[in-house]
Amino acid sequence: MQLPRTLGSLHRITAAARGTQRACLPSFRSEGSLSLQRHRSQVRHSSARLPFLRTYATMETGQGSSTVTVSPPEILAGKEIQPSAPKAILRTDYRPTPYLVSNVHLTFLLGDTTRVKSKLSFVPNYQGTPPALALDGRKDIKLVSVSLAGKQLSSGQYQVTDKHLVIETLPKGDFDLEVEVDVKPKENTSLEGLYNSSGTFCTQCEAEGFRGITYFYDRPDVMAKYVTRIEADKEACPVLLSNGNLVDEGSLDDGRHFAVWEDPFKKPCYLFALVAGDLAHSQDTFTTMSGRKVDLRIFVQHKNIKKVDFAMQSLKHAMKWDEDTFGLEYDLDLFNIVAVDDFNMGAMENKSLNIFNSCLVLASPQTATDMDFARIEGVVGHEYFHNWTGDRVTCRDWFQLTLKEGLTVFRDQEFSSDMNSRPVKRIEDVVRLRTAQFSEDSGPIAHPIRPESYIKMDNFYTVTVYEKGAEIIRVYHTLLGKEGFRKGMDLYFKRHDGQAVTCDDFLAAMADANSQDLSTVARWYHQAGTPKLEVSTSYDSSAQTYTIRTKQSTPTSGHAAMQPVMLPLAVALFDKNGHEMSLKLKGSQDSGQKSTVLRVDKEEQEFVFTDVASEPVPSLLRDFSAPVKMEVKGQTDEDLIFLLAHDTDAFNKWEAGQRLAKKLLVKLYQAATTSDKGSLEERLESAGGVSSSIVDAFRAVLQDSTLDGAFVSAAITLPASTELRDDIPHMNPVLLYQVRKYVVKTLAQQLRPQLEATVKHNDDPAGQTYSPDAQSAARRALKNKALAYLAALGDAAVTQQVLNRFGTATNMTDKISALAALIDSEGKQRQIALDEFYEEWKDDSLVILKWLGLQTASNVKGNLHNVQQLLKHPAVNITNPNTCYSVFLGFARSPVNFHAEDGLGYKFMADSTLEVDKINSQVASRLVSCFTSWRQLDSKRQAMMKSALQRIVETNGLSDNVFEIASKALQD
Repeated sequence: MQLPRTLGSLHRITAAARGTQRACLPSFRSEGSLSLQRHRSQVRHSSARLPFLRTYATMETGQGSSTVTVSPPEILAGKEIQPSAPKAILRTDYRPTPYLVSNVHLTFLLGDTTRVKSKLSFVPNYQGTPPALALDGRKDIKLVSVSLAGKQLSSGQYQVTDKHLVIETLPKGDFDLEVEVDVKPKENTSLEGLYNSSGTFCTQCEAEGFRGITYFYDRPDVMAKYVTRIEADKEACPVLLSNGNLVDEGSLDDGRHFAVWEDPFKKPCYLFALVAGDLAHSQDTFTTMSGRKVDLRIFVQHKNIKKVDFAMQSLKHAMKWDEDTFGLEYDLDLFNIVAVDDFNMGAMENKSLNIFNSCLVLASPQTATDMDFARIEGVVGHEYFHNWTGDRVTCRDWFQLTLKEGLTVFRDQEFSSDMNSRPVKRIEDVVRLRTAQFSEDSGPIAHPIRPESYIKMDNFYTVTVYEKGAEIIRVYHTLLGKEGFRKGMDLYFKRHDGQAVTCDDFLAAMADANSQDLSTVARWYHQAGTPKLEVSTSYDSSAQTYTIRTKQSTPTSGHAAMQPVMLPLAVALFDKNGHEMSLKLKGSQDSGQKSTVLRVDKEEQEFVFTDVASEPVPSLLRDFSAPVKMEVKGQTDEDLIFLLAHDTDAFNKWEAGQRLAKKLLVKLYQAATTSDKGSLEERLESAGGVSSSIVDAFRAVLQDSTLDGAFVSAAITLPASTELRDDIPHMNPVLLYQVRKYVVKTLAQQLRPQLEATVKHNDDPAGQTYSPDAQSAARRALKNKALAYLAALGDAAVTQQVLNRFGTATNMTDKISALAALIDSEGKQRQIALDEFYEEWKDDSLVILKWLGLQTASNVKGNLHNVQQLLKHPAVNITNPNTCYSVFLGFARSPVNFHAEDGLGYKFMADSTLEVDKINSQVASRLVSCFTSWRQLDSKRQAMMKSALQRIVETNGLSDNVFEIASKALQD
């Protein structure tokens, strides 16, 4: 499953020039190892809860659901169950279910009230007397009937709560259970289970949505074969889809029809999918490496059928790439994708029936940016790759989520790198890791990539599990090499195809296939926090040796003491002329290589290179070979400028510029806070301003015609504010924004001739057809980055030029970039552009999301009032997750307005979180995450954000999702 990304990815286009943070994933948040406690008066629901008491020996709490295998006394005695505080589910409590499910037969009679009939075939998985059966359910499904072994049960033969169906007396051996329930899809605003999106019935079952369809063991280790029959009105729902192969279809009375789908592969219930509606589709084929023909279909609303060609080509590229790279062939004769507007996630890998958020399928040159095209390619690949890493081999329990998601993120990163610019893709991925995941790792909700406990599963889909998880997979790849990693993957599939397994199983396959001890890699799975790597170097001219000393540590963040983990440290040495030196590492058999990987897995280590003729400049952590925060003792600005000019590793070339910029921003911020004499600009100028050496370094990058345009765009982008939090404790975010704005304007003033030349040189020739290919996209990225810098000058002529470019743009990338360059200006051009954009695109909801996101994220002072008025606009629908992400998370990205000194920005976001929580608690939990970094701000803002969190936590009727995030953020 792909995490949702903000629709406003365009924010990254102008982040440096506007001084705002780059677009950040609205992440789900996870629970740490402590159980949250709450006073009884704060319990939100009056409905009964099953207490998760670990005193029951066969209680199933570790597998990621609240399933029990013995009925608690409160149920069996018929006592009233009192509300209780939510308890943590522990990984160590995992137990298999006492029954397995071999086959599932489902019948859906679709309508405003939908009847769901299930026939479940159970197989014993216990010894001795048959234990009670407790299946997961939800309070919004209405039980109609229960039949056991062909006989209907009376109400006294089972118990039903808001969360469970419990049957105490069961026969020995195999048995069938038939259950009928009614659900109301149109009333299901949580968008979990079966719901209705713009007239289309669809499902979302990961992680615990299937319990909103019928009673079942809603956990990933219960795998069964499914047959699904769907009946619906033929006019309203001519398309009926589910997993697997279509085995029967036909007409019924009263204008209805049916379809029967059979999936030949066992799967957990979270991979079940159903779609029914009036949809158009585009069709293509793919021939696998064994010569088998696969039909490919993408279903969308009729008005969007011309926007799916790129997604289809991306799917075919992904299928071919997986065959070429990992030897993995698709296993069915049909692969369907459906795009829906209302979807909590980015996309979902249901077996043979992927369901996507429409923003990650629909694209045309007129409506989608280059970044939109890149994201569609990556996410289509991600979901397809899950067919093997997630579907064929799945997770034993939800604590193992990174097993499928971290691995699949790594696979989609590699796919996108091979399809486009590998260096630029790596930079983008590291920026995302540093801005979102490092912040999560240093905050109150820090957790390992395989957490030890959680309370609400929905909060468990985090950038730590996904993005950091992918970095740990990359650690394997770096240590073992491409061939060794492939050997490990082959063994993993050979051992575990068709199974639900653990992270330990993956590690064992990698270790066994390569005969290596990976025990220090294993520590990444149970330790939270971002390791800090301190590196010092020394050169002995007489002995001609160069020594690298490392010291690693990990802040505990309230967790247990950390052990050293495996950190692959990729290294190269450069001579004074900028040439890579041949390496000879003491104690190693290898010599003559230009780069090497040092295995840093102890608290302190020393590595000595011999036959080093002159003192080198080291290039360390090349390609960001480990997810750490590295400090290089004694590294000077001159060293960084040298690396920016000469490093052959594209990532470290970029990193050298980032380190220069970070040092500059920190120095100027400190100067701004140590004196209040004169204007801010005067104080910054007196502190040295932007040095000529940095300006010259940026100029050299701009003028280097050998560099990829997208790389240059990234290289002249200032670091995000979140990357400076370690260096600026208790920061004033508004002041930092002003400092960044000063640096951007100064660079624009000093580099104006080069920036203007860059814009002119990278303009598309008149009449050129738009293409999202890497080379064309790189040219546009650099042009629009230069334009954003020029717009920061505030020059009237430049502002008018930007408006003119907005009016003449022939593709969405250039159009939205010009609008973004105007969005922080207070002149008439801003409103002219906004009005024209809306009039042109008011009938395209996805494009309007960009319009909304830009306005809410604007740093125009006092923009909160504009945002509040915007909420009344007909384009705003807060029942739609994408709208919430664009509007509310867009506003939270504005340092000037969200962090306004009067605290009204915090109040607005708290109020918005509570309002959305009444509609969709998953979306609300992402909104409240904007408060979790409150301890990193200045004391006044800390107090206001803490007060907002306390108000949220104390609200009656608050969802578990939001309560978990907010209360965790408040813990000491």
